[in-house]
Amino acid sequence: MEQTEAPEILKELREQANRLPLTPGVYIMKDKNDRIIYVGKSKALKNRVSQYFQEGAEHNLKTTRMVSQVRSFSYMLTDTEMEALSLENRLIKLHTPKFNIKLKDAKSYPYIKVTLQEAYPRVTVVRKRLSDGAAYFGPYSGTSPAYAIVNTVQKAFRIPSCSKQFPRDIGKSRPCLNQQLGLCMGVCTGNISKEDYHETISEVISFLRGSFSEVKKTLQEKMEFASENLMFETAALYRDRMQALSRLWQKQKVVASPDVEQDIFALYADELCSCLTVFYVRSGCISDSEHFLFPAEQITNSETVTAFLCELYLKREYIPREILFGFPLNEEDRNMLSDYLHDKTGYKVYLRFPERGTLHALCSMVADNAKQYAAQYCYETEHDNKTLTKLATLLALEVVPDRIEAFDISNYGNESITAGKVSMLNGKFNKQAYRLYKIESTKGQDDYASMRQAVERRFRHTEDPFPDLLLLDGGKGHVSTIRSLLAEMGIDIPVFGMVKDEYHKTRALTTDNAEISIAREQSVFSLIYRLQEEVHRYTVSHMSASKRKTLKTSVLEEIDGIGNAKAKKLLAAFRSISAIRAADEEALRSVSGISARDAASIVRYFAEENTRDK
Repeated sequence: MEQTEAPEILKELREQANRLPLTPGVYIMKDKNDRIIYVGKSKALKNRVSQYFQEGAEHNLKTTRMVSQVRSFSYMLTDTEMEALSLENRLIKLHTPKFNIKLKDAKSYPYIKVTLQEAYPRVTVVRKRLSDGAAYFGPYSGTSPAYAIVNTVQKAFRIPSCSKQFPRDIGKSRPCLNQQLGLCMGVCTGNISKEDYHETISEVISFLRGSFSEVKKTLQEKMEFASENLMFETAALYRDRMQALSRLWQKQKVVASPDVEQDIFALYADELCSCLTVFYVRSGCISDSEHFLFPAEQITNSETVTAFLCELYLKREYIPREILFGFPLNEEDRNMLSDYLHDKTGYKVYLRFPERGTLHALCSMVADNAKQYAAQYCYETEHDNKTLTKLATLLALEVVPDRIEAFDISNYGNESITAGKVSMLNGKFNKQAYRLYKIESTKGQDDYASMRQAVERRFRHTEDPFPDLLLLDGGKGHVSTIRSLLAEMGIDIPVFGMVKDEYHKTRALTTDNAEISIAREQSVFSLIYRLQEEVHRYTVSHMSASKRKTLKTSVLEEIDGIGNAKAKKLLAAFRSISAIRAADEEALRSVSGISARDAASIVRYFAEENTRDK
């Protein structure tokens, strides 16, 4: 605020706040351009909102910065605090206010699933926890830790990792390489009884539940029995299994007794950034962790963190009965969070704020991690900001480009023409804003027309914020085409091309009439190189996948009676042409929509193909 107008504006806002009711609701702070910059909630609107505008109020720097930009506010009344919390979360998602902390990734969390409802259970990674009779473990912070555990379990217990379905596919084809290398027990051979397989799955479940000592004891007994009976190969398998599981288990730090399940939160905040860290303790071990980083302007106080935690737990299927905090929440927010978790789970979730003892030490350990991640984030952000500033100087931009978008075109001749867009926010790839555009209306292979269509669709039919800089994988002709398009649309965004040399490597940036060398600015060169490689990778990979899918269905459509719809059903059921080729008529008839005549045609077609190949 200007010094001369600040007292009058604060006075007016304070008077408006004092007229608010003492009832639950949501308040919405707006700046001079009527943009929403902050959303909050309270069980007593008057008390909460008036605190912001009191004379001599002692706010932290971030809140002071937010209040200084407020020129007006509105509010929405609700019947209960829980309704206010739900409405607050919806408004934050809708408007993404600059001062609110937000859960950026809209993904659902992965679980490890053991399909106990099947005759031969599988171990897979899934996104949803269903009531289908399967056993679920997790959730995990991402797919990488979940798949790492699944891969280790599959190798250690030698359970199938292929796409075959049992007992349907037993004896239908030769064992794969994994069975020959001793990485799979070979259910497909028919030499493994259902009882033996289920015994192995029971050991897998015990391990996933955290009962490593129980699994180790069982494996030790089996190894010793095999060794005593001169079954040395079998004994070696049990030994290798113990070693593989032991290596995985050692990565999980034991912090409590085996029956303890907790989530432990800590918050580190300074004037440069904030980091909210959580360690997930399952069966007494730290099974996973997450770090949520927020830039300098976003406020991390009791109110915003409570809203963030509710959004976080909305996406998690499992919530433990005890949550530890290494930082305080005010009484209103504690009660609101407790009520929210109770409504979601159906049981009491205890929120604890330990000040001494073992639990306090755990919170301190998580806090140390939060501080370390915040320091790393600040270092990387400072480096990225310097690079973006150099880029702005090189290109003579009016503003530092916080948001950059890059486009590329990929195709197989005149077919499968695909445009891809990648996005970078504050120097880091923002995969939520990646987009694909299937180009259909151009005549043949016309990169300029394809690029124009993709960019026009991006700016006409999306609610994504406009970028500060638009980059095209192409030369002066591409830039000229897109600049003309944006001028027609009344959009003023800098456009440059990313030029490659004769070795298909990044060389320079270009306008529609001149090149700009970036070779001497290593950080800028690296940034543009990463952008060009990423948009090319993203576009080509999706175009290739689309083409492969078309080729697969087209092969099946050569078979008498098999059209596009039936081809898709067959691929969905068998997952590959090779699996369809190996299937017998009975297996093919089990696919919905495939008649006995169709099955016979498929078997005959591939039999004739084998004859032709010979």
